[in-house]
Amino acid sequence: MSTGYPATEATCRRIGIEFDPWQADLNQCILAKDADGLYAADTVELSIPRQAGKTYDVGGLAFADSIINAGTTTVWTAHRFKVARESFNEMRAWAKSPKLRAHIDYDEITTAAGNEAIPFRNGSRILFAARERGSVRGFTKVRRLVLDEGQILSEAALADLVPTMNQAENPQVILMGTPPKPTDPSEVWTRLREEALTGEAEGLLYVEFSGIPGADPLDEASLRQANPSYPRRTSRKAILRLYKLLSPEDYSREALGIWDDASEGRWLVIPKATWLSRVVAPIAAEEWSGPAFAVTAAWPDAGRYAIGVAGEAGGRLTVQLVDDGEGMGWVIPRLAELRDRRQPCAVVVRDRGPTAALHAELVKAGFELTTPWVKESAAAFGTFYNSAVNGEPPFGHFAQPGLDESVEFAQREPSADGWRWAVKDAPLIYRLEAVTLAAWGHATRGHLVTAPAEIF
Repeated sequence: MSTGYPATEATCRRIGIEFDPWQADLNQCILAKDADGLYAADTVELSIPRQAGKTYDVGGLAFADSIINAGTTTVWTAHRFKVARESFNEMRAWAKSPKLRAHIDYDEITTAAGNEAIPFRNGSRILFAARERGSVRGFTKVRRLVLDEGQILSEAALADLVPTMNQAENPQVILMGTPPKPTDPSEVWTRLREEALTGEAEGLLYVEFSGIPGADPLDEASLRQANPSYPRRTSRKAILRLYKLLSPEDYSREALGIWDDASEGRWLVIPKATWLSRVVAPIAAEEWSGPAFAVTAAWPDAGRYAIGVAGEAGGRLTVQLVDDGEGMGWVIPRLAELRDRRQPCAVVVRDRGPTAALHAELVKAGFELTTPWVKESAAAFGTFYNSAVNGEPPFGHFAQPGLDESVEFAQREPSADGWRWAVKDAPLIYRLEAVTLAAWGHATRGHLVTAPAEIF
């Protein structure tokens, strides 16, 4: 019915922020309002190639909104700290402008790592945070939530972010990024796109700039279609630099905005068809033999922990993701509950890395721990893979979406004595690690554990 862009554009002009025509058109839509004066799209997804100007555009909206609406809180997040910091540095440079002095006290800007903030004299503020550190939790009344690197966003991470907006007036979420890599945890990014393209979405604005599939990578028409700032602001030299430095696949995604063929799937290590063929129905407690547990933590900051179990059931190695949750506080009580029902009970947990602190606490709590060495860890991964993929020994798992997501994005990387699950850019891999190490614990210590009196 209307749009808030004219007021925003006028404010931005006064503070020295000018929009290109494509950005003006985009902002008309982002700030479109319904008959009640609320945003017609409370969720915006921008799939736009690198170096096109999306950060500048959304940053301008955030500054104008902060000035027009006193007391506004905007939270700008990225998956990685360095990306959030880069955005902060860019906008802090804007704040130096003489035209912004009436609105921002530059000396009050917070630059401490993890607490970056640009305060406005009218009580508004723009806060910057990295999702990988879990530092967004705790914010309230967030009016605009900007999710940079939107292609690296799991459903679990989004569930932590959305409650920050519950008490805000007319809130809006803006996700922006590029087409995802096969290893990116991009379930939110991909789901929203699919809902938009199939017409199933409500209150969602989806914008995609992408080149011509199958065209020459440096084709002029394809580049102009993909990047609305080419060649005026994004030079051909900049494009050639990306072409030189990126792999052909990454160049297609990040410079041309072309999405991978969804039919190709991800499932890089364990084939999807194979994994799904191993699903077994829930198994009665008395049919389990020698279950063993393992605890793992998300890398690198141990923000989430998972408990996995493995045992023999129905003549096959069977695994299950028992629990997966925030923080460490729930882990020991849950393991104590499992131990009390299954004496004696060995638990597999590493004494280094993100689970080092948990290992020490479990020792204090009197748990009998099994700690795999590097060579044993390599053997655990190899044995799990051979069982899950080749059926040697026969393998089964329960149908669990959380575990499926972890398997879907799993990659391998070399280790000192073989290979292991790669943790870089794979924030969900700790779930798969939990059942992998549990399977190793079952093979090496399962004889110490009595059959459970009830299933988990």
